[in-house]
Amino acid sequence: MLEINAKGIYYRDLNAMIREAVAKGEKEIVVKGVNGQYYIGDGLVGNSTITIEGVPGNDLAAFMDGPTIRIKGNGQDNICNTMNGGKVIIEGNAGDVLGYGMRGGKLFIRGSVGYRVAIHMKGTKKQSPTIVVGGTAGDFFGEYMAGGVLILLGLDAEDGASLAGDYLGTGMHGGLIYVRGEVDPNLCGAEVGIGEMDDEDRATLKETLTEYCKDMSLSFDDVMKKDFKKLYPASLRPYGNLYAY
Repeated sequence: MLEINAKGIYYRDLNAMIREAVAKGEKEIVVKGVNGQYYIGDGLVGNSTITIEGVPGNDLAAFMDGPTIRIKGNGQDNICNTMNGGKVIIEGNAGDVLGYGMRGGKLFIRGSVGYRVAIHMKGTKKQSPTIVVGGTAGDFFGEYMAGGVLILLGLDAEDGASLAGDYLGTGMHGGLIYVRGEVDPNLCGAEVGIGEMDDEDRATLKETLTEYCKDMSLSFDDVMKKDFKKLYPASLRPYGNLYAY
């Protein structure tokens, strides 16, 4: 295991140290004393595991393809921007615009998140991204979502409390959103349908949440004590009537 002390290190120098360690074949890297350094893990490939102690800056794991990053605390904004593969585990809360254009891999958050999470998240026949939020979410959760799976658990929310802000799934035209508990239709974009779970949905949740609970040291049975609602795109072209051609 390689240990790096990031205290006082300029973000470019820190990222150069991490990239060099991964290039040399280091499989276990612990970065201590992180305090807002940007772009950690950006563009990394391979199967290294990087543990971060502290609060990393924006755009962590952007364009990443393969490694696993665990944050022993909170994360900031733009995490997993256009990420292609790998996993990011955040043991605390995280900020806005997580998973922007995310194409693959997994983002697991134990706590709550801000605005516009999973905006423009994509999926293909070969790969599909997944984001699981253990707490609550701000406005525009799943905005313009085009693929993948988005799960909102609200584990620490009071009974009856709304788990997401306004404009839930606005512009959604692909993928699925699963919300643990009831969903207020007034919060959703007009493009969103709300349905009950089927066997395929239950299998998806079981596979994903078994892994999530293992990573977060949670009880899968406790998480599954509440029913889920499924949000899906009511149209593949929600704004088609706005264009003239």
